Amino acid sequence: MRRWLTLTPFDGLLLLMVLIWGANYSVVKSAIREIPPQAFNVLRMGVASAVFAAAIAATGLPRVARADWPRLALLGAIGHFVYQVCFMAGLARTTASNSALIIGCSPVAVSIASALAGHERVPRTQWIGVLLSVGGVYLVVGSGAEFGGTSLAGDLFTLAAVCCWAVYTVGSRPLLARYSPLTVTALTMFAGTALYAPASAAQMAQVDWGRVPAWAWASMALSAVLALNVAYLIWYTSVQRIGNIRTSAYSNLIPIVAIAVATVALGEAITARKLAGAGAILVGVGVTRLAARTRDPEPPAEE
Repeated sequence: MRRWLTLTPFDGLLLLMVLIWGANYSVVKSAIREIPPQAFNVLRMGVASAVFAAAIAATGLPRVARADWPRLALLGAIGHFVYQVCFMAGLARTTASNSALIIGCSPVAVSIASALAGHERVPRTQWIGVLLSVGGVYLVVGSGAEFGGTSLAGDLFTLAAVCCWAVYTVGSRPLLARYSPLTVTALTMFAGTALYAPASAAQMAQVDWGRVPAWAWASMALSAVLALNVAYLIWYTSVQRIGNIRTSAYSNLIPIVAIAVATVALGEAITARKLAGAGAILVGVGVTRLAARTRDPEPPAEE
């Protein structure tokens, strides 16, 4: 039991990823008051692509098989372009509670996609942990979650984003068997940014860039480097080393961090219902970890 509960380096990295992505909600919400959402997004994707390009230049791009380029381009289109368009469109049309609830279901989508792709067998105990943590997400955000009505379009856009993320995560697994997380993340980011830039050009042209405050520019750069560079690399490294399902379980912790940061930064209240939901999420992640540890051998150490 002690071995199962011991934190590995991957758990520490995934917790850092959770902190980054959880705090990113408040950073982005503040910044898009000054920069329109799609314009903000293409700027941060451009910055993230530039950072990845510098990293690739410093480390060297490995030889990529010709047959893998179409898959990398497709993953970039799905995981960076379509995902970002759907996520931003959904957030603009539905409530933050609905968006957080639906995004919180991504481990279920990843588990289903992994099972369908034949990458990982999902035991009953692991399903219990996933569903328990999703139930916790509902308790955290459910007081404001109302499906249908005027928010139906936003709900559907956000659900589409979840599906994109599941395809992106599971579809990357064969590539990660041959290439490093940096290579896969960078090349897919380049493809997604190349598609995103022309799609957001009209909104970019409408912005009075001279009136954008310095803190908004800093927020954009911070979100790019941390949320798109650092966190994406952690995600893909963990997918490569410990699998899709165990990695995706940690995304259930993101709403907890997002609410905590929003409480401090935006003055939102923490209710007893949200605290109960946080507990359910933590228990669900723990059950998922235990199910994976009893089934799988300990992953190899980072070299």
